[in-house]
Amino acid sequence: MATHRKPVDPQSMPDKEDLEAMSLFRYRLRRFLRFSEEVTHAEGVTPLQYQLMLHVRGFPGRDWATVGELAERLQAAPNGTVALVSRCEANGLVLRRASRADGRQVEVHLTAKGAQCLARLASKHKPEIEAFGWAFNQTTGED
Repeated sequence: MATHRKPVDPQSMPDKEDLEAMSLFRYRLRRFLRFSEEVTHAEGVTPLQYQLMLHVRGFPGRDWATVGELAERLQAAPNGTVALVSRCEANGLVLRRASRADGRQVEVHLTAKGAQCLARLASKHKPEIEAFGWAFNQTTGED
């Protein structure tokens, strides 16, 4: 079945400078992601496990997050996030607790082992993240 795409408006076409900037951004982003993959694997965790721990401890206003909040931060399906939490729990990095405020909700907390792992990885990532400072000048709010 053929798909019909709307022609691109020539006025909205990026120029050479735009394409160079996009290319440079993607290159720097890919270099950072590769760096992150290497240091997380050297620590014995996956990049997703690191991101989960980071989002648990880095959630605004508290040191835990719900599975739904983690799924949103990871841009993952809730069932995939549950599986990731289970793997992290099996590795001793996080634990689940029923919410005191709402028994239907499950809070994900870092264990001491998870907090130590996160601290080591975050300290390695911090200088690399600072190179993206222009992109992270706003620390509050949702995107």
